[in-house]
Amino acid sequence: MEHDDSIIKKNKETDPDFEQDQILADDTDLNRISEELKPQNSFKLLSISIVVASVIVGSSIILAGRFRPSDGMLSAKAIAKIEQAVTPEKGVVLPVVWGDLGKRLVESGVIDQTKFEQLYAGRGGIDDSTKDLLTGSNNGKLLITKGNANLLLNLLWALGLGTKNEILEKGEMSDPRYGGAGKFASTGGWTLSRGAPMQHYSAHALIPLTPEQQKLVDEVSRNIYRPCCGNSTHFPDCNHGMAMLGLLELMASQGVSENDMYKAALAVNSYWFPDTYLNIARYLESKDIPWSKSDPKGILGANFSSSAGYQAVLKQIQPATGSGGGGGCGV
Repeated sequence: MEHDDSIIKKNKETDPDFEQDQILADDTDLNRISEELKPQNSFKLLSISIVVASVIVGSSIILAGRFRPSDGMLSAKAIAKIEQAVTPEKGVVLPVVWGDLGKRLVESGVIDQTKFEQLYAGRGGIDDSTKDLLTGSNNGKLLITKGNANLLLNLLWALGLGTKNEILEKGEMSDPRYGGAGKFASTGGWTLSRGAPMQHYSAHALIPLTPEQQKLVDEVSRNIYRPCCGNSTHFPDCNHGMAMLGLLELMASQGVSENDMYKAALAVNSYWFPDTYLNIARYLESKDIPWSKSDPKGILGANFSSSAGYQAVLKQIQPATGSGGGGGCGV
C-alpha cells in the first residue's frame, strides 16, 4: 500500500485547497473503495476506511469486518496530549453570539428560571457570567468548556425544543408511527419549563430562518450523529440531538458557513461526549491522522459518531477514559 504522504502530495498537486489528510483503508478492498471516492474541496477527509457502498444500514457489521485492530496501547502522556487536542482546557469559542436568547427562553416559559437555578444550586451554583446567559441581553459568543458543557447542553436543549422549525413539525419527530413527539426523551425529559414541555415544542419564533438557512440546517442536521443513539440531528429524539438542532439553527441564522458549522458541532459533541471523541481521536492517531487534520463532517457521520459506528471503532483500540466533563441524557 502506498504511504499516506504520497496520497496527500498527489491531492495537493491536483487540488491547491487540499488541507486535510485522507484516512486510508488497511486492506486491498477498502483501498479500492477509497480510490473510487472523489475528494471534495470542502471536506477533504473522506469517510474513510469504514466507508462502504451503502453505509448507514449495517455499518457496524461492515466496520467490524473491515477494520484492522490497532497495535499496542498509548502512554498516559500521549493520551493526555490527545485529550487536550480534542477538549482543550481553555475551551472552544463557538461562532455564535448568544445575545438575549436566554432571557427570551425564560420570558417564553421554555425555561423556568427558578427550576433552572435550583437545579444548578445542587451542582455548585451559577456564577455571574453564567447567570448572564440566562437573564442578560448583550451576551457575546459562547465558550464551551469541560466545566460548562452540561449547562450549555441544557440551554441549547431549551433553544432547540422551543424554536419553531419545520424539522420538528414535519420531520421524524412528528411521524405518527412513533406515537407523537411528546413521547421522546428530548421532549418528555425536559423538566425545566413552565407548564408541560410540549406546550413549548416548536412554539416560539426565537430564531427566524430564511429558506436558504432552513435548507442548510436541514442538510447539515442529517449529517451529524451522536454516540448515544443511531439517529442524526434531524431526528432529535434525545437532549443532545435537540440541543445540536438549536445550535445549528443559531449558527445558520448568524451566517456561519457550512464548514464552520461542522467544526463547531464537532467541538460541542466532543465536550458532551469526551471519552467517545478521545477514543475516536486515538483511533485516528493510530492511522497517523492527527485530530487537527481530521475532517469534522466525516467524524460526525454515522460511521464514527453513531452508537454503532463508535462501537466498531472501539473494537480497534484499547479504550481510554479522559478527565471527565460532558453531559448526560437528562437535565
